[in-house]
Amino acid sequence: MLPSRCLLQHACKITLFTRANCSLCDSARLVLSHVWDKRPFGYTEVNVMEPGQEKWKIYEFDTPVIHVEKFKSGHETATAARKLMHRFKEAEVEKLMDEAGNDA
Repeated sequence: MLPSRCLLQHACKITLFTRANCSLCDSARLVLSHVWDKRPFGYTEVNVMEPGQEKWKIYEFDTPVIHVEKFKSGHETATAARKLMHRFKEAEVEKLMDEAGNDA
């Protein structure tokens, strides 16, 4: 699937790492929703406890975690992405989006 024109205009991709029954994850989704309303971005959500997500089990006790990266078609998130953990605010997400958008 090709990215939409909207996603191509917005150069960031955010991956939210979650787990079941996580109230902080619910709060993180709300923060990201508010950011999306102002600045749309590519979005993926990963439950770190699901089978096949062993690579991300490093976040088992740190959820929620977001990775913010420059949008690249077909690109899987990297451990070297810009990150925020636990409790974060809209302004912090937007700052990382600005920084990621400036990456070469």
